[in-house]
Amino acid sequence: MSQCNLIIIDADACPNTIKDILYRAVARVKINMLLVANRPLTIPKSIYIKSKVVGAGFDVADQYIIDIVSSGDLVVTADIPLANSVIQKGAYALNPRGELYDKDNIKEKLSIRNLMDEIRSTGQLTGGPAPLSNKDNQKFAQALDRFLAKNIS
Repeated sequence: MSQCNLIIIDADACPNTIKDILYRAVARVKINMLLVANRPLTIPKSIYIKSKVVGAGFDVADQYIIDIVSSGDLVVTADIPLANSVIQKGAYALNPRGELYDKDNIKEKLSIRNLMDEIRSTGQLTGGPAPLSNKDNQKFAQALDRFLAKNIS
């Protein structure tokens, strides 16, 4: 697997606390980061941080990310189908709760996600995941640090 040269954020749904952790990490390790969203974002001034506004529409941001991701890159997303697509291109995906998806675990995560979608569609289950906690933020920061230590030279 290639070295990570870019961190790409699926930014429309990424919590601000996670973005803040990413901004600090990018400044520390001096790696490029791209935030992809359907609307303009306010980002810190940095030579390492850029944003891309894509058109509105279902999965437009996801398709842009899939098109530009390279082997070894890291995509931060809670979208499991997007994570699956970037992993198929040789990249990694990290969700905002600190779970790293890779070729060894993504199929199981995708199956669980599809099952939960079916259950929700029957009305047996409503609501989404709980809001991120401080513990989730810490878990994300630790997973990000581990990934960067292993994949950045």
